[in-house]
Amino acid sequence: MRRLILSATLAIACTPTAVAQNFPNRAVRILIPFTVGGAADVIARAMEPAIRERLGQPLVIDNRAGAGGNIAAELTAKSPPDGYTIFLGTIGTQAINYSLYSKLNYHPLNSFSMIARVGDSPNVLVLNPSVPAKSVKELIALAKAKPGVLNYGTSGAGTSVHLSAELFNSMAGVKTVHVPFKGASEALTALISGQTDIQFASVSSAIPFIKAGRLRGLGVTSPARIPSLPEVPTIAESGLPGYAAVAWYGIVGPAGIPAPIVATLSKASLDSLAQPDVVKRLAASGVDVNPGGPEDFRKLIEAEIPKWAKVVKDSGARAD
Repeated sequence: MRRLILSATLAIACTPTAVAQNFPNRAVRILIPFTVGGAADVIARAMEPAIRERLGQPLVIDNRAGAGGNIAAELTAKSPPDGYTIFLGTIGTQAINYSLYSKLNYHPLNSFSMIARVGDSPNVLVLNPSVPAKSVKELIALAKAKPGVLNYGTSGAGTSVHLSAELFNSMAGVKTVHVPFKGASEALTALISGQTDIQFASVSSAIPFIKAGRLRGLGVTSPARIPSLPEVPTIAESGLPGYAAVAWYGIVGPAGIPAPIVATLSKASLDSLAQPDVVKRLAASGVDVNPGGPEDFRKLIEAEIPKWAKVVKDSGARAD
């Protein structure tokens, strides 16, 4: 009888509900798909103190760069669904890469438990001042008059900035030439020096050069104007209605995490994004906090996968 009672007690203690009630009782690891200093890394480090305080356990940041974020995404997907390994997913890992790579060892929706949407990072369409266009409408007219003459630099084929430019080409019905560089800084240097004509650049990197008059900002890629560049219209209002291409971020974990644990992680994440110091730090890095729960994040991914699949197909971009 004692053995039966003990067995029953242990069984109850080991149920998912009991495990969830004890969560977390050790550090939680968050995988970052890019190197230290990038936007994804900055986001995690800005959120870490507030999440740690709410969970009562450390949040260990683990940078696993490579393969466009796929290394970290696959590692997360294959981790135990206990809530102790989570991942800062991006527009690349959760939407673009599904079409960009011929084979992924994870599915951007089915392999993950959605935890929280974090925010957006718009880019800005900038020109070398030698290009005679003062608006998106004028740029489109110029590109149509000179097909294949204007070029644009990016940080590499298949990146979100590359596909943002290809989406622009597709929607505007123009042809501009892609010039890939090894990184964003090299692409921006080429634009400033006049080697290239156009670029979709990160807001944080472009602002100093726009303010100094060394680059001309024609439009931001977000649906609405942004506080850090209030004088720059959106691309949609400046000549290409309906255009929007915003890099976004959100937190996910392996598929199958118990709902109570997802709720705990989601609340800690969303609470951290409500802290003024976190919002301020992210804004300084060009990231606009746009929080949402698990279902909001899932709906975003469901809408973005087919959108970028069409852009990838039309552009012919491949990463392998």
